[in-house]
Amino acid sequence: MVIKIIDYKAGNAPSVMHAVERLGFGAEFASMPDDLTNASCIILPGVGSAGATMRSLRETGMADALCECVVNKKVPFLGVCVGMQILFEHSEEEDAVCFGWLKGCVKRFDSKLVRVPQMGWNQVCFVNETLFNAPNGYFYFVNSYYAEPENSGHTWGIAQYGNSFTAAVTKDNIYGTQFHIEKSGEAGLALLKGFIQLC
Repeated sequence: MVIKIIDYKAGNAPSVMHAVERLGFGAEFASMPDDLTNASCIILPGVGSAGATMRSLRETGMADALCECVVNKKVPFLGVCVGMQILFEHSEEEDAVCFGWLKGCVKRFDSKLVRVPQMGWNQVCFVNETLFNAPNGYFYFVNSYYAEPENSGHTWGIAQYGNSFTAAVTKDNIYGTQFHIEKSGEAGLALLKGFIQLC
C-alpha cells in the first residue's frame, strides 16, 4: 500500500503526514505527476484559497494527474478543507473554476448571520453510509466557505453554523471533509484510519 499526500504551495502536507504516521502507517509526499504512478490512495490537504490551490495544481501538472488517478483509475481519494471544496465545479472564492468531480458550488458564509471565518470545534453528524464507519463527534474547522452539492446523496456529513451545511462529501471512491482531520483529535484520526483501510 502506497499512501500519497499531495504537497503543493498552499497545502499543509506535513501535518497530514504526521497524522498518518501516528496511526502507524507510512506515506510519501507527491508534488509532481509521476509521483502518483503507484498510488494506492491519495490525500489532498488544504490551506489557503480555492483559486491558489487550483493554480498550483495546474501549474505543476498535478491537476491532470489527479483526474487520471481519481476519475479514471478510481484510486481512493480524500480531500481536506480546501481540498474538499475544489472537488466541486465552482467556488465563489476568487471565482475559481475547480475540478467538477462533484456537481455543485462553494459559497461564502453570510457574515450577517455568523462570524466569518468559522474557527473551532463543531459537531458533525454523518448521514450517508460509506465503505467505512465515520464517527459522529466534534471536528476542527477553519473555513469561510462551504460546499453546496447539487446531489444531496453526495452529502456525507452535516454540521450547523447559522444554518445546516455540508461538512463532508462522498461519491464512489471520492471523500472530502471540510474540517481538518489532522487537527481533530481522536475523531479525526479514526476517520483517517477508516479511509486508509479502504486501500
